[in-house]
Amino acid sequence: MQSQFFAAINQLCEEKNLPKDTIMETIEAALRAAYRKDYGNREQEIEIKINEKSGSISVLLVKQVVKKVEDENLEISAKEALKYKKKVKVGDTIKIDVTPLEYGRIAAQSAKQVIIQRLQEAEREKMYDTFKDRENELINAIVHRVENRQVYINLEKISTILTPEQQIPGEKYYGGQRLKLYLDKVIKTTKGPQLLISRTHPNLVRKLLELEIPEIKNEMVEVKNIAREPGVRSKISVYAEDTKIDPIGSCVGQKGVRIQNVMDELGGERIDIIKWSKNTEEYIKAALAPAKVMNIEIDKKEKRAKVFVNTDQRPLAIGKNGQNVRLASILTEYEIDILDINEAKEAEAKEKVEKEEKIKSSKVEDLDLPEDIIEKLKAANLTLVSQLQGLKTKDVTEIEGIGEKNAEKIVEAVKKLE
Repeated sequence: MQSQFFAAINQLCEEKNLPKDTIMETIEAALRAAYRKDYGNREQEIEIKINEKSGSISVLLVKQVVKKVEDENLEISAKEALKYKKKVKVGDTIKIDVTPLEYGRIAAQSAKQVIIQRLQEAEREKMYDTFKDRENELINAIVHRVENRQVYINLEKISTILTPEQQIPGEKYYGGQRLKLYLDKVIKTTKGPQLLISRTHPNLVRKLLELEIPEIKNEMVEVKNIAREPGVRSKISVYAEDTKIDPIGSCVGQKGVRIQNVMDELGGERIDIIKWSKNTEEYIKAALAPAKVMNIEIDKKEKRAKVFVNTDQRPLAIGKNGQNVRLASILTEYEIDILDINEAKEAEAKEKVEKEEKIKSSKVEDLDLPEDIIEKLKAANLTLVSQLQGLKTKDVTEIEGIGEKNAEKIVEAVKKLE
């Protein structure tokens, strides 16, 4: 039985990739706890000796030789100590074999749960030590097994889970499958360290690009931003400080080989490479490709853009289920509204007519002016706003009782109403 016990220990060392010293220390601690529980007490100093060759386990009670015993758990008189050791003096430490009969079987059974728990703790600590300095890295993994929607992953002999929300929608997983994953973070929880791994994180695309494209890895080409809908489509903006370098061409590669390798790793996810520009209008136009943009109105304060396109380009600009404009918005960090330029022109013309009609029917009382100025205008038989349209300050000063300052107020008030 003991030989099987140690064979299992050796197997654990191999499977869990844990140092044997760590496991042996864990087992010794567990056996000490088991002995104290069934035969001794917590105050005793216990030493466990394990003979790996024979498989035997010995329990030794450690005591200090003293003149007068005050604590029986830790001390022994010189006279009593002579029963266990021929030559002994005060101040010596002796070890008394107190191994119970069939302790190997009892200890193995009693310590089983403690050993499992301690090994799990040791495995978690090894996992943390192995990966704590590898956050924000691309890591190679093998699928161990798939149960329902949980994918169990082997990372360098350490097991973890790729959760459903971090899986690419529609991607199939199977045992033995090799994957590239993005290690986002390593965090400590009450249940031990956890690896936050992902197939959906935008930085997975970034790391794959670094792997495939030397210009990105060498920082000759910079990835400015990534907008991603995992498994479907990504838009990536790139930039090169050196004007001799074509950032898009570097990423695509000859006959599209480089970007195709990245797409294949992501299960066929489409990737659009876009040239980044500090000119917001040019950047938004590029981000909305393949749609052709006619005009853009940008509100930098609100981070909003009105994009005008021809009728036949509107479906392209918006994309299926709004995907194209949504990714372009994420990429450029602007809220983008796609408008039909013909409808916009019609709306603008209609709005202009409505304003004109409104002004035609507006009276001078509708102007934001003091009452005395209104009365002076009415006295001059100027009762409608339309009568004041187009007049300049000089023209208005010719009205009786209106000076230059009041004339400026009138011109400004008319403009506001327009």
